[in-house]
Amino acid sequence: MKPVISVKNLGKRYRISSVKKKAYHSLREDLFEGFKNLLNGNVRQSRSEDFWALQNIDFDIYQGEVVGIIGRNGAGKSTLLKILSRIVKPTTGEAIIRGRLGSLLEVGTGFHPELTGRENIFMNGSILGMKQYEIKQKFDEIVSFAEVEKFLDTPVKFYSSGMYVRLAFAVAAHLNPEILIVDEVLAVGDAAFQKKCLGKMGEVATKEGRTVLFVSHNIEAVARLCSKALYLQNGILQLFDKVDTVINSYLQLKMGLSSEKIWQENKLPGNEIVKLIHVSVQDENAKVKDSFNISEAIYISIIYKVERSGYVLSAGINFFNERDINIFDLHDVSQEWRKKEKEIGYYCSIVKIPENFLSDGLVLIWVAILTPNPFYVHVHEKDVIVINVVDDLGSNSARGDYVGHFPGVVRPLLQWHTKLIASENIINQKFVDYK
Repeated sequence: MKPVISVKNLGKRYRISSVKKKAYHSLREDLFEGFKNLLNGNVRQSRSEDFWALQNIDFDIYQGEVVGIIGRNGAGKSTLLKILSRIVKPTTGEAIIRGRLGSLLEVGTGFHPELTGRENIFMNGSILGMKQYEIKQKFDEIVSFAEVEKFLDTPVKFYSSGMYVRLAFAVAAHLNPEILIVDEVLAVGDAAFQKKCLGKMGEVATKEGRTVLFVSHNIEAVARLCSKALYLQNGILQLFDKVDTVINSYLQLKMGLSSEKIWQENKLPGNEIVKLIHVSVQDENAKVKDSFNISEAIYISIIYKVERSGYVLSAGINFFNERDINIFDLHDVSQEWRKKEKEIGYYCSIVKIPENFLSDGLVLIWVAILTPNPFYVHVHEKDVIVINVVDDLGSNSARGDYVGHFPGVVRPLLQWHTKLIASENIINQKFVDYK
């Protein structure tokens, strides 16, 4: 089967002038500067340089795939979509599109401002090669989805940005393009409409078998909607893989964190009572590493220095995922030091996170040293280290043989019991029967 989008050695170069201009200048100032340059024998020359918005991009996307495109501002995401939408020509390479393409890239694209909402719906359908009767069949559904019934016969130049986007998305999603391209423009709409759009994109992909390309800074939306993702950085394709793999790689690079943190002696966080020295994440062999399989245990080590005796001190940890959701918190409640004051000296607290407990993805670690009762936090450091938890198909995890996106902040491997039962006992099953 041939891909519906095939990109080969794609590149886009822009020529940028280095001459700086004022934000505002009058004709008098332009004339004066010109005469001054002539009198002084100066010839104002503009210099230009090449800027590659995209370079050497290669990928294939097949029918029914929902692909997210992520990266920081200026990474080349919008340029790529404009090339695929035939708005911009590439400098090198090619982008082969097999099928009708509907795109929603920015407010104002695709609509004629002087035409009414009704007229623009029919114009867009005609551009996609649809017959009048085909557009009429979808017309009521489009209007209902966009929620613009009262303004249907008003020129769209009088629409608010939210109304414009609602109608533009409804047209792009309902007029049967085989490939749907949506940029961050959905951020213009309100939260309820964004949720509605995400649901529609998922529907056209799963139920109708259409291909969707989706650019968003909302990582949670990309993870929920997409099966694969492209990660662009400075115009270069860094990774094209399963959505969870790409998101983890992107966020880990973006945060710039590692699995070990050592503070300099003169910059130890804390107070006159206790200071943090070293935090790391290790495997069962005490090896510090960044990535752990979901089926292996993770050990977190916290080394701190008690500088004043007479205090009950406990190490604590906050666990967050890459979407800033607090997974859980914990602190040292072992009987060995519970309610016991610590003397001056160095201490190391280690906690084991059992295998098959955390979900796959990035886990951010915040660290604290506290007094439990009366409660007082002596030091609390955010985003100290990061763990990458991987759930591959070869591991014994709750994923089993399922290969799709697996939501949830934890993923415990719990025990199941299933047996064939007689129909007359269908109501009388009890837990003890499965022990």
